[in-house]
Amino acid sequence: MRYEGKIYRPWPEAESVLLQVTLGCSVNTCTFCSMFRDKTFSIRELDAIFQDIEGLRRYYPEVKSLFLIDGNVLVIPTDKLLKILNKITDTFPEIENIAMYAGFNDLRRKSVDELKALKAAGLCMVYTGLESGDPVIIERINKRGMTHDRIKEGMAKAREAGIRVLASFIFGLGGRERSREHIEATTRLLNEIQPDEIAPMALAIQPGTEMEDDIRTGRFLMPSPLQVLEEEQYLLDNLEDFPCYYWGDHGNNISPMRGMLPQNRNAFRERIAFHIANNPVTKKEVIETYAW
Repeated sequence: MRYEGKIYRPWPEAESVLLQVTLGCSVNTCTFCSMFRDKTFSIRELDAIFQDIEGLRRYYPEVKSLFLIDGNVLVIPTDKLLKILNKITDTFPEIENIAMYAGFNDLRRKSVDELKALKAAGLCMVYTGLESGDPVIIERINKRGMTHDRIKEGMAKAREAGIRVLASFIFGLGGRERSREHIEATTRLLNEIQPDEIAPMALAIQPGTEMEDDIRTGRFLMPSPLQVLEEEQYLLDNLEDFPCYYWGDHGNNISPMRGMLPQNRNAFRERIAFHIANNPVTKKEVIETYAW
């Protein structure tokens, strides 16, 4: 397999085979993220992708789950992406799951018919970075083109096409001073769009990012562990009862847990309340997490 640069995949895709079809991220401006700073965004040539698919077939006797990398794979023109998906399903007739990174704007820019065609060709799920529902924070982190209306439009199109959406977001992204606004706005937006799965993770500062500079100069004050736990508590208290899988077990989360909502809501709330009351980490001034 040929992989270029650093390779990332979501933690729920730990058992998936990875196929690189784009290089880098088509946005690549977020102040908290360094994932693809070493690459200029481009789409790989079909011949190279097909060679890698055939190489995977020789290497793996069975592939049930495949994740397409790098960032924003859904920006690939639909006709080309259909050829990639068809090559995958032809090569791996046993495949059960094909997923990829995509932005809400990537979903919005496709027509429902295009998304339905991708679904029929094997695309099951997209992973989207919501980050925050607070427009002030979205502007601060320089996540270009993200508005509530665009997020809602992208989510609605995915739902109509039958493509599952996982929305990830970051506890503590508002820092010490905007923690409440961040979690309240994020929870409201989640209640409006009702994604199929959500994946919250605690803020981790990536070396070399603008956010790291903001911390060094005092423009951004890191949240406390208690604030991060209280954000998760607020989320679990105020999410509406729509069916949603909760991937709250990222390695940086203080109280890792996962399962279906709303079925597990009470158990999750009890666990968070226990940590707020008893975990000694809540006495610390600044949350300590690890770079990705």
